[in-house]
Amino acid sequence: MPTAEWMVEQVKEVYPNAEIEATDTTGGGDHWFVRIVDIGFEGVRSFKRQKPVIQHFKPHIQTNYVHALDLKCQTPEEAEKSSGDEPFSPHEAKRNKFVGLQVRRTNKEE
Repeated sequence: MPTAEWMVEQVKEVYPNAEIEATDTTGGGDHWFVRIVDIGFEGVRSFKRQKPVIQHFKPHIQTNYVHALDLKCQTPEEAEKSSGDEPFSPHEAKRNKFVGLQVRRTNKEE
């Protein structure tokens, strides 16, 4: 089961200079909220910030080692403005402004 330390180490492989926080949102070790703060995100659109991390975690998602990954990739200025934001939980119906990305695993049993 992934730990917060493992998640941070994995993200550091993609963004070595970033400030990273990883939160297990369900306590089961497979649903993660990861905040990545990096000055290099300045002027880069959200998806372009997230894509390298998603690609890095793709093998772990395909094997269901990591089931859900909520990424918040911010510049230091953006992070300062949004301090106190709550991690996204896909099982909370109350959230009304969610825009996300779903990565589908292929079913190898078919």
